[in-house]
Amino acid sequence: MSSSIIAIGTAVPTHEIPQPDVCDFMAKAHGLSGKDLTRLKALYRATGIEKRYSAIGDYAIKDPKKRTFYSEDDQLNPFPTTKERSDFYRKEAIKLSLESASNCLDETNVEVKEVTHLITISCTGMYAPGLDIDLVNQLGLAKDVQRTCINFMGCYAAFVGIKSAMAFCAANESAKVLVVATELCTLHFQNEPDEETLIANAIFGDGSAALLIGNSGENVKGSRLKPVAFHSELFTEGAGEMAWEIGNFGYEMKLSAYVPNLIEKGIKELVGKLKVKASVGSIEQYAFHPGGKRILEVIEQELNLTKEKGWAGRNVLKNYGNMSSPTVLFVLKTLLNSLNAENKGEKILSLAFGPGLTVESMLLEVV
Repeated sequence: MSSSIIAIGTAVPTHEIPQPDVCDFMAKAHGLSGKDLTRLKALYRATGIEKRYSAIGDYAIKDPKKRTFYSEDDQLNPFPTTKERSDFYRKEAIKLSLESASNCLDETNVEVKEVTHLITISCTGMYAPGLDIDLVNQLGLAKDVQRTCINFMGCYAAFVGIKSAMAFCAANESAKVLVVATELCTLHFQNEPDEETLIANAIFGDGSAALLIGNSGENVKGSRLKPVAFHSELFTEGAGEMAWEIGNFGYEMKLSAYVPNLIEKGIKELVGKLKVKASVGSIEQYAFHPGGKRILEVIEQELNLTKEKGWAGRNVLKNYGNMSSPTVLFVLKTLLNSLNAENKGEKILSLAFGPGLTVESMLLEVV
């Protein structure tokens, strides 16, 4: 039996932050007023995001004296250093990872000790011994579980994790691979009022998603998603349009408003190549990584889809924002929850984008 995604579990921090509250926080931090404040509010309204989740509650706190991470100063001086942010990541990332992994395994008949491989994914924090070892110890995985870490690949990294898990299963028919993607994007807020930083601050949230991939059908409690083909390309002209760099005050995210234009130029051809690989004509379901509202609109336009077809991505964007690597797994989970026996055999097109500019595509079948 070929391997498939047996289950997906998700988790978000306890702090639910309405988008207007984030806007107010950012406006004060940037010292914006007048026309600049009006433009910032327009940017936040245009995101299509209603709320996000953060491991940091300060973004919704009106009284500066009650902040727990940032200083009381309006401009947040002294600004948290990379070391302080890294310490926070180490403490908080494991909590979300444990929750999403447990939620995933709870939807299967697989015991924790049966997991043979663990893949961890993150681009918002690193340390050693790392998140993978913390998961082994605190989740109770076998001490001989094979570990792989995928770091700093950004929003498309979950696809790399799925492909790696599929390879492990192809090499060992009894393999059961747990993939855990966890990001604390809001930890790396930057207090610079340039356009790229304002966009990044307006869309990113925190979250974790875990999936289990294996070959055994008896491990499944519900529907499964079987990846049947992948295709990846670099749009090299966009190498500088989406990037992470480590600065003295956290990870500096660069997200250009030009990214949708790059995707617009090449997405139809890329999807065509994927369909040829899979020898598939029709696609019934869609699971797009919501890198932003404009990105979703461009994909739908180029593939001649109504926005109703991309409903799962829009739903996740509205309620969670862009959480980087776990986001597309939230989309797949949302779609999976809507499926029933009548959807058996349907094909799902999934897309994600990240630094490089990297475009990853995947075709799945409902089984």
